[in-house]
Amino acid sequence: MTFKEIQDLIKMVNRYGLKKVSIQNKDFKINIEGHSDHTETISPIIAAPAAPIIQAPAQVAAAAPTPAATPAASNDSGDNDENSDAHLVPFKSPMIGTFYRRPSPDKEAYLKVGDVVEPGKVVCIIEAMKLFNDIECDISGKVVKILVDDASPVEYDQVLFLVDPNA
Repeated sequence: MTFKEIQDLIKMVNRYGLKKVSIQNKDFKINIEGHSDHTETISPIIAAPAAPIIQAPAQVAAAAPTPAATPAASNDSGDNDENSDAHLVPFKSPMIGTFYRRPSPDKEAYLKVGDVVEPGKVVCIIEAMKLFNDIECDISGKVVKILVDDASPVEYDQVLFLVDPNA
């Protein structure tokens, strides 16, 4: 199969909205997976029958950042005055991943409502692609609300907790 034939096959997959096309010959095997209406490109590999499968690269649509989450069950806040929230500073997630409040299941949480934070203090862990990233605070004050449950997925720029800078 020539490169031109492979390109034509990819165009056909996209034109007709096919999800998957597989072709096997004595010299090679090719799998093409179609996604949405964009053009897929691949590099052909010609080898023995046990050759690796060639797939068109999948293009993952980035999830839109979610607005500030509604207070979750882990909100240990005793203050219910809605008007007092205006001066609170949000601490937002610097990345997409899974939010963890504690370094391991048998350890204490990094933060509780009422704790004082300062720049440089580790406040949570966000796991992304099997890497556990210590997230340091960049603001100082008293934690008033925790908006995300432990082991919950978070989006980039999602508010994790609220800090009172005046406390």
